Amino acid sequence: MQDQNLKDFLKEFSISDSQLQEIYKRFTSEIRNGLSKTTQPQADIKCYMTYVQDLPTGDEKGDFLALDLGGTNFRVLLVSLKGQHEAEIDAKVYAVANDLMIGEGTQLFDHIANCLAEFVVEHSLGDKHLPLGFTFSFPCVQLGLTKALLVRWTKGFKCAGVELEDVVRLLKEAIARRGDLIIDVMAVLNDATGTLMSCAHRNPECRIGVIIGTGCNACYVERVENADLLEIEYKTDKRHILVNTEWGAFGESGQLEFMRTDYDRTVDKLTLNAGTQLFEKMISGMYLGELVRLVLQDAIIKDLIFHRCTDKQNFINILNKNAGCIETRFISEIENDGFPEFRQTRLLLQELFGLEKTSVEDCQKLRFICECISKRAAKLAAVGLSSLINKIAEPHVVVGVDGSVYRFHPHFDEYMREAMRVLVDPKLSFDLMLSEDGSGRGAALVAAVASKN
Repeated sequence: MQDQNLKDFLKEFSISDSQLQEIYKRFTSEIRNGLSKTTQPQADIKCYMTYVQDLPTGDEKGDFLALDLGGTNFRVLLVSLKGQHEAEIDAKVYAVANDLMIGEGTQLFDHIANCLAEFVVEHSLGDKHLPLGFTFSFPCVQLGLTKALLVRWTKGFKCAGVELEDVVRLLKEAIARRGDLIIDVMAVLNDATGTLMSCAHRNPECRIGVIIGTGCNACYVERVENADLLEIEYKTDKRHILVNTEWGAFGESGQLEFMRTDYDRTVDKLTLNAGTQLFEKMISGMYLGELVRLVLQDAIIKDLIFHRCTDKQNFINILNKNAGCIETRFISEIENDGFPEFRQTRLLLQELFGLEKTSVEDCQKLRFICECISKRAAKLAAVGLSSLINKIAEPHVVVGVDGSVYRFHPHFDEYMREAMRVLVDPKLSFDLMLSEDGSGRGAALVAAVASKN
């Protein structure tokens, strides 16, 4: 049994059924606003058109390059599509140093082009003319399959000279500056679109792709007649269009204020993009660890946890001075730890804060703090997915899911399903499918589908 005082303290992270329904209603209204030309400028959820109108058949063949940029690492991939839903992937991860994340945009794109060139040499691809799919996982307005204007940086990036610019053009210019690469950029997309394409390649019932990792976003299949923002020339014989919701921005107009906490507001203030991406900041891996740090610090000050800690003030000082010291992956490790040993939890507390002896009770309380924060995140993600499943309204919808939070957290899937069973129309059924290399394979598949057209 958890201590009642700690339960009361964490109550603001608990979403009641009535609150869940209210968030769902507001979210669904925002999706509707985002799809309409008249209301989209004011909508938080922008529902950008991706210009991807064909899902993969599974029969795609050929070799494709993919670039995948969306966080502190980016990947270059060689994807060999074999037909019959098969693909072979060879990938290399490259770091993006912090000075590149906040420096000049040209430096970032030069770095990407240099890494791409290195990959091409390593894989002896110099004489091959390979189509490339570019996964760029930041909010963009797409003006076509190969033109996307960055709306704003998120996830700790703040490169000058990129916002409101075409990122494909910036990539092509960086490649041209080198003068030794022949790359045909066939498509630009984000990781949610890539995840949808990748999972649809393996399961034709996939209609939604969602990322719950460093950031949080979803893409889904919409009927062309509902896509008010799609230019008339794209409303031809194609019945569907993939829509990039950019749902991370939900709440920027105040729809979540009734349930945001002071901890959420503090986390937001500490970011480079304060006041934006408020939904994402309650769900994604970039922020959950920081929420745990702030809550734990407060709980210790209020004497709700670590009562017997001999050097409590030092513990508080370390928490106070070290923003980011509790990484989101620690939440997964703590929630996955074995009772009563709590080996991993104790090891983390020793390494981070120098605590030599930790009681079972304190380990249980720390796990409860983590549970409350991750459960809330999962419920909020479930709101978005339930809204999209009900909108698609097909008898059975598969949701492709990627991202480190979903992939590594031991209970995130279970927390999400529990809330989705409350919100999804009982006449419809759904399943969640873990993506296998979503954004990389997906980028190659979008390039492959584009090459066929």
